[in-house]
Order: sequence, then C-alpha cells, then structure tokens
Amino acid sequence: MIQQGMQGVPTTWRCGRFLFDLANRKRPIVMGILNATPDSFSDGGKYRSATDAIAQAERMIADGVDLIDIGGESTRPGAEPVSLQEELDRVMPVIEGLRDCGKPLSIDTYKAETMRQALKAGVDCVNDIWALRQDGAVEAVAANQDCGVVLMHMQRDPLTMQFNPEYSNVIEEVSLFLKERAQLLIDNGIAPNRIALDPGFGFGKRLDHNLEMLARFAAFSKLGFPVLAGISRKSMIGKLTGKETQDRLAPSVAAAIMAADRGAKIIRVHDVPETVDSLKLWEAVQAD
Repeated sequence: MIQQGMQGVPTTWRCGRFLFDLANRKRPIVMGILNATPDSFSDGGKYRSATDAIAQAERMIADGVDLIDIGGESTRPGAEPVSLQEELDRVMPVIEGLRDCGKPLSIDTYKAETMRQALKAGVDCVNDIWALRQDGAVEAVAANQDCGVVLMHMQRDPLTMQFNPEYSNVIEEVSLFLKERAQLLIDNGIAPNRIALDPGFGFGKRLDHNLEMLARFAAFSKLGFPVLAGISRKSMIGKLTGKETQDRLAPSVAAAIMAADRGAKIIRVHDVPETVDSLKLWEAVQAD
C-alpha cells in the first residue's frame, strides 16, 4: 500500500526552494513549457538560444506563470534521442540564467546525469516522462532533500509509443503504474509531499484513451498525490479540431479548464497568459 495512501492530495507540494500550498489555493499551478530544442512538436527552434529561452521565460513570469519547465530534448512521438552532452549544452545556460528569477524551475529530462547537474545548478523539480525508470534516476532524485518530482506514465518509448497502443482499462492500468512508481520513491526515502503524478496524455495513448483520461481525470487524484495535466496543443486536439499545432490555443485552454474541474493541481501549458487568465475566471466562480 502507498503510505501516502488514499488520504487525499497532500496539503503542500515541496518543489525545491518553494512550497506550494495546495490546501489554500483553488487555481492549479501553471507550469510553463520552455523548450530549448530545435524539434519539439509545438515550438521547436523558437527558443533554441539561451538568450531567447531566458527572454521567453521572463515573458511567462510577467504573464503569471507559477513554475517553468525547461527541456533540452524533444519527446514528441517518433523523436530521436539526443546525447547527454547536447542536452546539457542546451539546458544548463538557461538554468543558470533563470535560477534567481523568483520562480521554481523544473528540468524535463529522463537522464540521471542531467538531473544531477540541473539540481546542483539550482533546479527545483525533475519532470520525467520515464517516471525515473532509467538507470540512476531514482538515486539522483533521492540524493536531493527537497526537489519535487513529476512521474509520468508512458507506454513503451517516444520512438514506438504511438504504434497501436492498447489497454484493457486505461484508467486502472495508468493508475497502477503511477501508484507503484510513487511507492518506489517513498521506499527510497523521498517524502510523499515531493511527488506529483502525470497520466501522460499522448504518450502511448490513442484518441479514445486520451478522452477517457480527461473525462475521468478525477480518478487519478484518488492516488493521493497532486496530478498534472499536460494536454496543451497535443495531437488529440488536432484530431478533434483539424487544427495545426499553432492554432490549438482555444481547445488547449478549454482542456485546461476541464482538467481543473476534475482536480488537476498542475497544468503544463505553452500558452501561459491565456491559461492563467482563464483559470482566474474559473477560480472566481468556485464554491468555498
């Protein structure tokens, strides 16, 4: 049994130097996506230089972002992996330029050495699509006393995850995986209030799987940890609307509101100002 158990979401989420008070905030944490990559599916190449990436982060801060997620390797379906050194060359100057920006920083990586170097440089959270299944990843996070960690579900790997993914019951199977990974971290000395979960929209899921996860998103909160929704501009939106990636703002914001209604505590987005403003309105009409 998970020691955090079915006692409801923790009242706080420890994220390195920062502590989010989940009990007294209705609006989800907005995690802004900052891709220092040439090939990410939505904004690849736009912020490839450290100067451009830092300037984009500053715009997100002005727009009300709560947490900045820095990535140096695309994990879109079919993406080829990059070397450790190339990833470090992309993300470390950005981290160094932003570590005193007043907002928590997250590193979007599955490589243990990138985690270690990013945490040493001042990152507050590790966001891992592999849920710390790569060699040394659990140890890298466990060695840090305070960093947050986001564990994501993915079927297979980025190269093959969209090759006819199958589930008997997507909610149950994703929940079981996340529960087991969270328990492993707790068994390795990581406090429950450092852990958040991500069911992994678009990572080894067909459209029907994604829609069921959004419709029944509240089921994931029963695991007893904050749950992240990452739906922004994803292909599920394109399949439903016929819109290209850059034209998916309105349905991405709608998905964020739907996730908030169903208990999401963290929402990972490309479009920070529109999401923040929409969630302010959502928050204003929530019952006490």
